[in-house]
Amino acid sequence: MSAQFEKFAKGQKRKKRIVIPFRSVLKWLVRLRRSPRAIAGGFALGTFIAFTPTIGFQIALVIFLATAFNLNRPAAIITVWITNIATMAPIYTFNYWVGSFIWSGPNVSEVYKTFVAISLQLVKMDIWEIKRQFSTVLSLSTEIVFPLVIGSFIVGLAASALVYLLSLSLIYTFLAKRVKKQKLTSR
Repeated sequence: MSAQFEKFAKGQKRKKRIVIPFRSVLKWLVRLRRSPRAIAGGFALGTFIAFTPTIGFQIALVIFLATAFNLNRPAAIITVWITNIATMAPIYTFNYWVGSFIWSGPNVSEVYKTFVAISLQLVKMDIWEIKRQFSTVLSLSTEIVFPLVIGSFIVGLAASALVYLLSLSLIYTFLAKRVKKQKLTSR
């Protein structure tokens, strides 16, 4: 067991219990010897891809793009898990709703029912049936796809910009505290 987990298991204050798992993930990402901008960029890329209707091959897409843009792949993979079978219907319905202001389509409640039905189909599939998963999502009518893609792009851009700024700030804060701690222990 790691030292952080042992401290967590011994029962520290309630406030610190929530922070320790996140802090250990942040330490692990920083130890990958990548720049803070590459790590924050990985978080942002993963967030953007998570909000796009690419369920089924999001991880492959995010690994390819993170490699192409020299971003942190683990950070991108972690955040792409925002969308999964359980969160797909509400997230995609919200994206559709945003996109429907630009491109009109069916009623939002009908679209939500469609996404729930697709989620139920995806639950029955094996995790490795990527092509079948993606073709299930592509089976949506064009009346739904256009507002969904537009809304996903808008929401993904907004969310990824926010995630980039927040994660960059957190990483710089973490690094500053680490440098300060190293200076104190080296005296």
